[in-house]
Amino acid sequence: MTYRRPIAVDLFAGAGGLSLGFEQAGFDVAAAVEVDPVHACAHQFNFPDCAVIPRSVSEVSGKDICAAAGLTSARIDVVIGGAPCQGFSLMGQRALDDPRNSLVREYIRLVRELQPSYFLFENVKGLTVGKHGQFLNEIIQVLSDSGYVVLQPWQVLNAKDYGVPQSRERLFLVGAKAGSPLPRYPIPLKYQVTCAEALGDLPDAEQFEQLMFGDEVRTGCLGLSKHYSSLMRCSTKESWKYGYPRRWNQNLLTSSRRSQHTTTSRRRFEQTEPGTVEPISRFFRLSADGVSNTLRAGTDSARGAFTSPRPIHYRYARCVTVREMARLHGFPDWFRFHETKWHGARQVGNSVPPPLAFAIAQELIKVLPTKPICPTKIVALGDRALLSLTMSSASRYWGIRNPIKKRNRKSGQRKRKQTELFPTLTDRELVP
Repeated sequence: MTYRRPIAVDLFAGAGGLSLGFEQAGFDVAAAVEVDPVHACAHQFNFPDCAVIPRSVSEVSGKDICAAAGLTSARIDVVIGGAPCQGFSLMGQRALDDPRNSLVREYIRLVRELQPSYFLFENVKGLTVGKHGQFLNEIIQVLSDSGYVVLQPWQVLNAKDYGVPQSRERLFLVGAKAGSPLPRYPIPLKYQVTCAEALGDLPDAEQFEQLMFGDEVRTGCLGLSKHYSSLMRCSTKESWKYGYPRRWNQNLLTSSRRSQHTTTSRRRFEQTEPGTVEPISRFFRLSADGVSNTLRAGTDSARGAFTSPRPIHYRYARCVTVREMARLHGFPDWFRFHETKWHGARQVGNSVPPPLAFAIAQELIKVLPTKPICPTKIVALGDRALLSLTMSSASRYWGIRNPIKKRNRKSGQRKRKQTELFPTLTDRELVP
């Protein structure tokens, strides 16, 4: 395959928050590695021209990635990704030697094998705090020993400073191959997008009976849009930035399956002041003129498959839908997620907000020898069936063994006990 734009490879790609931000800045994301088969399906749906590799990074070599993406003679400009860190044990040994941090080692290994001009490493803010800083220093040292200069001082960036209506802090390490010019970190914007600007034009999902059983409904024209919601609708040519325009149905409200809250829960939600936490469920209620709290992914099937605690809408006595989560995260309306609330919320909560990824990618592309090119190709989204596959059927689709552990029975027992003790907390949804 011939690439006319700078090339990025996304490791730990998820549904594609980093991929989208880098595409919008002018990169072609040639390959994406994602071990979760359901997330890999969502990535393929939204990026049908990207080579999705549904395997663990520990099972993939640099040659495998190049072969899958047809990169035999092309140069990779940047490797991006956020390796999960679970260790931080500093028991007299390097944290990188802790088997729980093996995915960080695999990220570094693939950077060494692919030899990109630049890399972007994303992770939780906790990696910078206290004793965990020793682990961060080890990562920087190993990357430096691998021939890369790490941009110093490293920075923790908050998504709300880059056009995202959500407070979400993450560490970003940026490195350049020795001899290549270093970029700078993006400068925060002078304004912040509010929850009302993000959600105010969306119709209330509870107006539509169809959303009790599915995640999409035909709505016709949406309400009046402000600048941010206009960007999310991709109402203008400029909304696509340097990304590939998608062919999509603008009259469909998607990723909007309704939640079934009890009357008691709704009463508690209604009584919760915006910008505060509901004391029983501990759900945060959005403020119309504020930003969302950090949206989280929830737990996987091995730990009980609990849906993330989605915030309460500032206007309605209910939790926000996956589409509303996506708006609060900076995903445009054409971007779709798995049809269930559990998988859909995981895909949003696990991702880097695309506008934040875009801001970083813009700085990287400035130091590359090529200028960003606005594509003329219109991309058709993938097969809708990809968004309805279970973990098992998604594994069969990819021709792999299901890599996700089965649900922990003890976790399920704890959940049943919680439901018995607090029968009104049915908003903590559980997908069987």
